[in-house]
Amino acid sequence: MTALTVPARPEQDASLRPVPWRRMAWVTWRQHRFALAGAAALLGALAVWLWLEGLHVHHAYAAAVDCHPASSGACGALVGYFLTYVATAQTIAIVLQAVPALIGAFVGAPVLAREMETGTFRYAWTQGFGRWRWTLAKLVPLGIAVAAAAGAFSVLFSWYYQPFFTQTLFFNNQVPLDPGVFDLRGVAFAAWTLAAFAIGALAGMLIRRVVTALAATLAVYTGLALAAGLYLREHYLTPLLVKNADAPGSAWQISQQWYAKSGQPVSQSALGQVLQAAPQLAGGKGGGGIPQDDPTVNQYLVQHGYTLWTTYQPGSRFWPFQWIEGGWLLALSALLIAATVWLVRRRAA
Repeated sequence: MTALTVPARPEQDASLRPVPWRRMAWVTWRQHRFALAGAAALLGALAVWLWLEGLHVHHAYAAAVDCHPASSGACGALVGYFLTYVATAQTIAIVLQAVPALIGAFVGAPVLAREMETGTFRYAWTQGFGRWRWTLAKLVPLGIAVAAAAGAFSVLFSWYYQPFFTQTLFFNNQVPLDPGVFDLRGVAFAAWTLAAFAIGALAGMLIRRVVTALAATLAVYTGLALAAGLYLREHYLTPLLVKNADAPGSAWQISQQWYAKSGQPVSQSALGQVLQAAPQLAGGKGGGGIPQDDPTVNQYLVQHGYTLWTTYQPGSRFWPFQWIEGGWLLALSALLIAATVWLVRRRAA
């Protein structure tokens, strides 16, 4: 009788003494140490990259801020040198967006899928572990490990990116709620990593094929991340509205819309026709090609009865948004892990 043919017992035999949790944790470590080492190597390499780049960024920022007088050419050159790091920072942020998905796919998906694909789960269920204890012993320690590592990494990323959020150098390209970096800071990065792991574990249990579960994890995680960033996050709290004025510099601007006196929204083409009657705005050359976010153009439209409404989320909501996002992702992860355990208990060998 082999591990592939031995029958699995629906419940643990009462004559067998349950295997202690510490022994089960040791087995989990032995089975998945290479996956954890791979995740650690990935995060470690990225951490070294962030640390080295962060030293350069903070040095350039400190030199630009301490330079006096600020209006001198030398200080302007230092500010320009600091801003050369913006492209690298944006590249790093794009690369890091894929990290939770990779951890979920290559750490979470194989946890159960490999056991199911090879049939070794049948042997494990006869060793006094029990189905649900066997599943929890795999999922909980691994989930805590990847979430803790991601949380520590997000602290480093926040340190690295901090100079780009300051207004000292009149650099306003990034805001705390910017969708490109929001989920890489605070508790969100750890929560997304845990959610990706839980998605991978459930996909592995449902599909029972490692490669297919990997692809499914990447697809589901990508869809969830896009839905949260593009549609869900902006509604965590009711957005604020401001009339005929710009949103604060640290705010996440969601939308802008011009309205006519009647209260009806005005299209961009209609605004262009209005501006055609104002040649003075373009030095006598007509309104064609005038940017409608120009202060002079906005003032002209307001004087002619049009109203600009700007919808935004203030930067002061960064931590409330972090806890909201971290909370629902934690709840989702717990639900997915519970569903995985339920499927394991109901599965016929």
